[in-house]
Amino acid sequence: MVLEVISISTSPYPGQKPGTSGLRKPVSEVTQPHYVENFIQATLETIIEAETSNNRRLLIGGDGRYYNDVVITKIVRMAGANGFTEVIIGVNGLFSTPACSAYIRENSLVGGILLTASHNPGGENGDFGIKYNTANGGPAPSSLTEAIYDKTTKIKSYKILEEISLDISQIGDTTLQTSLGGMSVRIVNGISCHLNLLKTIFSFDNIREYVSKNSVTGDAMNGVMGNSLVEIFSNELGVNRDSLIRYTSLPDFGGSHPDPNLVYGKELVDKMMLGTLEFGVAFDGDGDRNMILGRNGFFVTPSDSLAVITANHHAIPYFVANKFTGVGRSLPTSRAVDKVAEKLGVTVYETPTGWKYFGSLLDAGLICLCGEESFGTGSSHIREKDGMWAALAWLSILAHKRMSVEDIVTEHWRKYGRHYYSRYDYEGLTSDQGQKIMATVGSYVSGSKPMPDVGSDKIVDSYDFSYTDPVNGDIAKNQGFVFLTKTGSRVIFRVSGTGSSGATIRIYLELYHQDDILSDVQEMVRPLVGFAETVSDIKGISGRSGPTVIT
Repeated sequence: MVLEVISISTSPYPGQKPGTSGLRKPVSEVTQPHYVENFIQATLETIIEAETSNNRRLLIGGDGRYYNDVVITKIVRMAGANGFTEVIIGVNGLFSTPACSAYIRENSLVGGILLTASHNPGGENGDFGIKYNTANGGPAPSSLTEAIYDKTTKIKSYKILEEISLDISQIGDTTLQTSLGGMSVRIVNGISCHLNLLKTIFSFDNIREYVSKNSVTGDAMNGVMGNSLVEIFSNELGVNRDSLIRYTSLPDFGGSHPDPNLVYGKELVDKMMLGTLEFGVAFDGDGDRNMILGRNGFFVTPSDSLAVITANHHAIPYFVANKFTGVGRSLPTSRAVDKVAEKLGVTVYETPTGWKYFGSLLDAGLICLCGEESFGTGSSHIREKDGMWAALAWLSILAHKRMSVEDIVTEHWRKYGRHYYSRYDYEGLTSDQGQKIMATVGSYVSGSKPMPDVGSDKIVDSYDFSYTDPVNGDIAKNQGFVFLTKTGSRVIFRVSGTGSSGATIRIYLELYHQDDILSDVQEMVRPLVGFAETVSDIKGISGRSGPTVIT
């Protein structure tokens, strides 16, 4: 049977502008008639216009959340109608974000459409996400997302094949005969390519030996990493499967919030607090974020994690075999890694939040390791943050140093000093509240209001962070307000770009101390909290007594 191409009339939906990592909206909005089709048509047209080699081979990834199965079929039909020659899908539509990046790079695809809202809630009342990753395996740069958005504002029709019955539950190949020719639909194991890559980076033998003598666990938070947790931790490394947590992938993530932090990762925290396990890791919905815990629930901040991995990179075979060139970190990530880089004699590149900003630096070989305070860590092996990579990096360091997680971090602080760090998230604000809060902060940055002191410390600089990419010259403006004190403390305000509605304001608090390394974090940053509340009037404007989440 030859499938015909159908042209469907449509009209634009407002607000289909990709954020930090693609389009994220409530399911109730995405399920409106033609909503998904509009965005996919705009994306496919942008891919075709940007691709000069006539590569029409596309991956479709996803974190397994509600509505993914429906949208996968829509994309297959639309890819065929737009002249694509091959689409690759993970079994049951499951393909973690880092695994997608690995597969795109390994198989020289034009890119991939990833159906994920990352750490946002799932289910019928949750969020849905769509993002495009380019041929280098990384998130589309701003030039492409702007082109996609522009097309969504002007769209009048989209192209789609006739209805098809698509079975994605088994590995195999099918060819759809269309009026444009044939399109191959390939269902693959969504783990194997990523696993094979990780085996070239780490010594699985060393990690396996460590695991045989130390108790380890992992929490997939009912996201896409469930199968990877079983395959890599249990089958490959010998971790007792009974010790693993929430490793069944569910469309609503079991009703939980798949965000690996101390609040939403409480199940792992409680298990580690029992003191019977040496190492624990939690992954978010699409597998790119991670939270590292040690015995008794010792929490490693993502900023410290990046610094410790950098300081101990020689424990990872990949970095022994390849030159350690430099490190990238997002603006709000603490400057702990800067101290390490200074000793190593390598450059640290400070970028806006968003993994796409690391892509050009990685491609140019300027950095080989990067991280964000928002629980993302990765290296030059792919162009996405990689939760499993971070877990294996820590297990490699543990196997090499034969010390506990807490002892490794404490040793690091004694050598480099400690960057006390905390993030205050005010989630679910109205857009108007978010704008008023940031405008209030901006009035202090501009000098229109007198700058208050930070306890006994003083502000010596304040600015609206802008970034010029040193490789391609791309400019990103208005990336966050920064306040720097005389002693080197920082307070940063950002509007999150990963929410699906309203506004989330993030306040980042950082205080460095060379000698006092074992004090309580919240006590140490208390003067910064008072300053932040003063210059933002966040409690007065929001009507709240405090943040939604403190990390």
